[in-house]
Amino acid sequence: MIPITDRLSIEDGEVEIRHARASGPGGQHVNKTSTAIELRFDVRGSPSLPEDVRERLEKLAGGRLTLDGVLVLFAQGSRSQEMNRQEAIERLVDLIRRATERPKPRRATKPTYASKLRRLEGKATRSGVKARRGKPALD
Repeated sequence: MIPITDRLSIEDGEVEIRHARASGPGGQHVNKTSTAIELRFDVRGSPSLPEDVRERLEKLAGGRLTLDGVLVLFAQGSRSQEMNRQEAIERLVDLIRRATERPKPRRATKPTYASKLRRLEGKATRSGVKARRGKPALD
């Protein structure tokens, strides 16, 4: 079990981890070892996630979400496979934890009387400026 919050956790089997060769400099070591980690988590097929969390997670994931609803995270920051695995899992937990936070509902507000007056004054000023740009009237 991977704990997310005190009420929410996901099964280890829901997370698929693949090993890949890391890109970038590193000489012989990087050419012969698979230290990078590709973590895949099926957001739409997960029985652990409530529906509202699933929807927010899909929005937060953005381009990291495939068309099938699979979240793909790639970690290659460390030379150690285990450290990259931990980093990928931490990033997944952080993303899901952010998705569990309900957004504060927006309250519609009305503009104040003073702000309406300021807006109308500005419009009148601009109107006057534009009116004076024309050619002078011939008598």
